[in-house]
Amino acid sequence: MGDLEIRATTEDDIPAVVAMLADDPLGAQRESPDDLNPYLAAFERLSADPNQHLIVAVRGDRVVGTLQLTIVPGLSRRGATRSVIEGVRIHAAERGSGLGTQLIEWAVDESRRQGCHLVQLTSDKSRTDAHRFYERLGFSASHTGFKLQL
Repeated sequence: MGDLEIRATTEDDIPAVVAMLADDPLGAQRESPDDLNPYLAAFERLSADPNQHLIVAVRGDRVVGTLQLTIVPGLSRRGATRSVIEGVRIHAAERGSGLGTQLIEWAVDESRRQGCHLVQLTSDKSRTDAHRFYERLGFSASHTGFKLQL
C-alpha cells in the first residue's frame, strides 16, 4: 500500500469524510457538509458499536477514501454472519488509482477475520461504473434491493 494507511476513523476525520460523501451527484442532494453536528452524533453511535467499522484511507496527512463495514450476525444460511459494505467514497483526486480496490479488499479481508460467510453491498442503480467495479472484484448482482424512506 506504500504511503497509504487504512485505519479507524477519528472525529478529526469527519469533515473530510463528509466532504467525500457530498462530492458526487447523489451525495450533493442528500449531504450537508455545512452542519457536521448530525455526522458527529452518528460517529459517536458508530464508535460505541463493536459491529461497526468506519474506516478511512489516509495518504500523507490527507483522508482520501472511506467506507463503513457492518458485521451482521444472523440465523439464515445456518446461522451465518455477514458483512455489509456501505458509504464507499474515494477522493476525486484518487479515483482510478486502485484505492477503491484496496479499500474493498480490506473490507473483505476484515470480514473473513470477523468470521463472516458473506459480504454484501448495495449500489444506486445510476452508478453503472460502480457496478462494473464491484463485478470486477467478484461481487455479483444477485438480488434486487428495496428501500423505504422514513
